[in-house]
Amino acid sequence: MTVLVTGSSRGIGREIARQFARNGECVILNSAHNTEQLQQTYDDFIVMGYNVLQCVADVSRYECCVDLFDFILQNTGNYPDVVINNAGIGYTALFTETPPDVWNKIINSNLNSAYYCSYLAAPHMIRQHQGNIINISSIWGSIGASCEVAYSTSKSGLHGLTKALAKELGTSNIRVNAIACGWIDTDMNLLYSSKDRLLFLENVPLMRAGTVADVANLCWYLAQDSSSYLTGQIITLDGGLT
Repeated sequence: MTVLVTGSSRGIGREIARQFARNGECVILNSAHNTEQLQQTYDDFIVMGYNVLQCVADVSRYECCVDLFDFILQNTGNYPDVVINNAGIGYTALFTETPPDVWNKIINSNLNSAYYCSYLAAPHMIRQHQGNIINISSIWGSIGASCEVAYSTSKSGLHGLTKALAKELGTSNIRVNAIACGWIDTDMNLLYSSKDRLLFLENVPLMRAGTVADVANLCWYLAQDSSSYLTGQIITLDGGLT
């Protein structure tokens, strides 16, 4: 199968891409701005013998998503069978210090990007009568986070998209799920101090942060036949926190 993983130059996206590629799938790597990291990831995967392609595209912009899907069609002869909407950005600030341009950037990056890629992939999946869309989200989309109103809103919207789209596409044998991550050790969380990290993890029953491998393993499971009756779900991956 052909798998698109947006935002896959590093972190969670990179590990998801590696999980699928090492299992023999054709994976399209993508990044908007981290071109050097994208190239490094691509080079590393090629050395490992993986079947991967890379495409720089800002998926927060619809026209760039159209170009991305054209690239996939031209280089694979088909559109993606699995779309993993991982691209996104974080933002921490008081709501009163979140101006409209920042708000729109968060919504475009975290929510609209998933809409664009799903919108472009759906017709192919409907024709094939099969497909899988996995949205990488956050627990803050379910419970909200102070000083992360824009981020929480974007992820909450992603949960609504997941549930509604699963109902609409289910008759075409297309499954749509989301993974609501808790604290995952990635570069996005480096802005927090070690003290903040420890304070957060004190409330996690498993007493540890999640890893990118934890997310990648769940993605892989969701794409397999063993999960063929699982759709429309927001699967919480937070070590038991919520």
